[in-house]
Amino acid sequence: MQIGIVGLGRMGANIARRLMRGGHQVAGFDASPAMTAAVEGLTGAADLPALVKALAPPRTVWIMLPAGKITEEAIETLGGLMEKGDTIIDGGNTFFKDDIRRARMLAPRGIAYVDVGTSGGVWGLERGFCMMIGGDRATVDRLDPVFATLAPGAGGIARTPGRERRDPRVEQGYMYCGPAGAGHFVKMVHNGIEYGLMQAYAEGFDIMRGRNSPRLAEEERYDIDVADVAEVWRRGSVVASWLLDLTAIALTESGSLEEFSGKVEDSGEGRWTIQAAIDEAVAAPVITAALYARFRSRSGNTFGEKLLSAMRKQFGGHLESTVPERKARDPDK
Repeated sequence: MQIGIVGLGRMGANIARRLMRGGHQVAGFDASPAMTAAVEGLTGAADLPALVKALAPPRTVWIMLPAGKITEEAIETLGGLMEKGDTIIDGGNTFFKDDIRRARMLAPRGIAYVDVGTSGGVWGLERGFCMMIGGDRATVDRLDPVFATLAPGAGGIARTPGRERRDPRVEQGYMYCGPAGAGHFVKMVHNGIEYGLMQAYAEGFDIMRGRNSPRLAEEERYDIDVADVAEVWRRGSVVASWLLDLTAIALTESGSLEEFSGKVEDSGEGRWTIQAAIDEAVAAPVITAALYARFRSRSGNTFGEKLLSAMRKQFGGHLESTVPERKARDPDK
């Protein structure tokens, strides 16, 4: 199939590369010409009008930009350039209620809107991308060759007993979740769960590392190699996961994590997940505590918080931002 991609950063560029590897024709636009030029084999476009012009009807444009104003503006511009029968895909981490509004806005023009919660980070080119998809089902089915190419495939994961009559695409790593917004809603909760998992790992490793403290009785102190613990837990442990794989990499690269400040950012999905829980009157204490721990991390940091930053760098290439340290308020001012 032919597809256009807007935003050729870490994930957008790898989506383009994986699609081209799979035989798809890809045109792309990025505000930075250097980012466009870095994707070999891509048909580069100088701006959004040129991108739309490079595609034959019915056109499909996949937007891979940070959630918020920049994505909103791109969709509004494309909505004025594209025609009936065309499709706009938002593959970023957009708030699901914005998807509902956008689909409603584009529908009178005959332009389909598809939201794709995309997981895979900087490893997606080789591993593939797990996708949670929302929108008109017929449109999603038409775009199945794109999703099938991007998905990781079944790999060596054993089939869950009893799934023989269920949607086989789920076992390939992509899922139709429902109408507009459903894909990003599921991805939102996915990221909220991720907050809790990462926090649990970080706290556990911090507890082990602190066991050699002089504050403890000498016979109760243990000098535990946390990098080796992460490695042994990868092999047959009930807490094994890809996040643990990345934790093992991070700890092997730097046992002290001295290069990390431990100031852990949040990109919004944890907040949205907690708000959804409030709307539904569903208790979510773990995700809530994990989000608050990230808030606290921005003023004085523990080893566990540095490990959270290390994990974020491993799975998504996320770098720490510089956040001014809080200072105690002067009571005389």
